[in-house]
Amino acid sequence: MKKEVKGIGLSANWTTLVGYDYEVEANIVYKKANGIDIKLDVIAALDKAKPRPTLIYIHGGGWVFGSKEESALRVLPYLGKGMNVVNVEYRLASSSLAPAAVEDCRCALHWVYDNAKKYGFDLDRLVISGHSAGGHLSLMTGMLTTADGFDNECFPEEIREVKVAAIVNFYGITDVLDVLEGPNRQYYAVQWFGSLPDKVQLAKKLSPLNYVRKGNPPIITIHGENDHVVPYPEGVRLHEALNRAGVPNQLVTIPGEGHGPFSHDQLVTAQEAIFALLARQGIIGQP
Repeated sequence: MKKEVKGIGLSANWTTLVGYDYEVEANIVYKKANGIDIKLDVIAALDKAKPRPTLIYIHGGGWVFGSKEESALRVLPYLGKGMNVVNVEYRLASSSLAPAAVEDCRCALHWVYDNAKKYGFDLDRLVISGHSAGGHLSLMTGMLTTADGFDNECFPEEIREVKVAAIVNFYGITDVLDVLEGPNRQYYAVQWFGSLPDKVQLAKKLSPLNYVRKGNPPIITIHGENDHVVPYPEGVRLHEALNRAGVPNQLVTIPGEGHGPFSHDQLVTAQEAIFALLARQGIIGQP
């Protein structure tokens, strides 16, 4: 008998299906920079004949720590929906200061386009997501265009615009200057910029709020109302700016919580909202 997991709609045998229907290809080098091999993992369905919606996941850690392996289990709900997954690493501040992480993640998106047929990625149903700094990088990767100038290191197989169908932002930084200077200054941001010149202008260039425009993909933001690591008002400002631009979006506020971790029920509520948005966009079936 099937047992439903509250709020996510996954049957008790879904882990068995994933275990036998998917394969993992780990540590694929998608880019080389500063003498570093930058890698990603692919979790793809064995049957490549029919392209599947695909999640691109970017880990957090304030641009200064973290790894794709540490956050790998956060992709499980999407596998349960039959999606493929690309789990991305990027250069941290210890090896490359800003804007290297943004450049890397844009190149990862180009890599997904270049390898769509090989792995069965449906390029019309790409979703990009991340937590904290990964949320910021997801926003930047999904909101930028090639004309914004962050794709110069990517060497794609062809010159084309790369797009995602939706962005899932867990408490990502939306105003980098806000956490670099002033009352909300955070040491992780100071580390990411190091001794770079013209920090103010670069911080503005790296802020998703400055790329809000008509034509952005739909965006859902999940943010704790008492978050001080990435101030909650940043999520509110993004939501309001997207509304003004006419971009479909949603802000899911987690009452009384900070920069995670959230309770089981709160996470389920957030995931339900995410799946509902993806279903409205035709990326997955109805939850």
